Amino acid sequence: MKPFIPVLGTENQSPFQLESRKEIIAVMRGLKDKKQLVSMIINDGAEVMISMILDVNDDDNSVTVGCASSNTANQRIVEAPRVSFEAALDKIGIQFSSQSVQRTTFQQTPALKFTMPVSVIRLQRREFYRINTPITHPILCTIPMDKKHGGGYIKLPAADISCGGVALLDEKKLLDATFGSIYKQAKIELPGIGIVDVTLQIRNSIDLTLMNEKTSRRIGFQFLDLPQNLLSQIQKFITKLERERNARRTNLG
Repeated sequence: MKPFIPVLGTENQSPFQLESRKEIIAVMRGLKDKKQLVSMIINDGAEVMISMILDVNDDDNSVTVGCASSNTANQRIVEAPRVSFEAALDKIGIQFSSQSVQRTTFQQTPALKFTMPVSVIRLQRREFYRINTPITHPILCTIPMDKKHGGGYIKLPAADISCGGVALLDEKKLLDATFGSIYKQAKIELPGIGIVDVTLQIRNSIDLTLMNEKTSRRIGFQFLDLPQNLLSQIQKFITKLERERNARRTNLG
């Protein structure tokens, strides 16, 4: 199944769509000032590059973002007919797109630049707010494999987590990623909270080419029949992550 990639303008999202230039600039500056990660998506979602907004220039109507680590990845972004962007700001999903990304420099460092978007989607689904999980000390999810796939267990690192589900990275593509597949008795290790037993159902999967040219598979899971006490534990962990992240930003600022 082909993964769903948001394409602005293809559906009626007017309740969530910003078209005021002043509001759009405020969103871009909010992403920059809070050092939020921004996903740049090309090739129908097959390639995702993670970056950050470096500069928002009201005078020349442009936004500058950090570039990928490899020249070939940057070239694919520049040559893409459309680049979609996803981020989160104050627990609200942000989506926009550009049909032209160009090379530039920022503070004498290579970067990428695009015209200020004319519309931005703000998805205010706070109950399913996703937060990126730590890269240096990844959260691991243990999933039991059925006998036809060799049995045993595999451990996969999480990319993000919400009260609605979790996204896992399967670099070796060991897991059957068929849409709708259900994995019972999975365990997620939440540092400082404990081990949470969950039932997972696959809602989407996408093969990624990362900024370092490595490939991986990102699988999106929905939690099924999650008891209230486990939901509270996951929410507690998300709050803990957010406080730690805000503390780091304060120290850096």
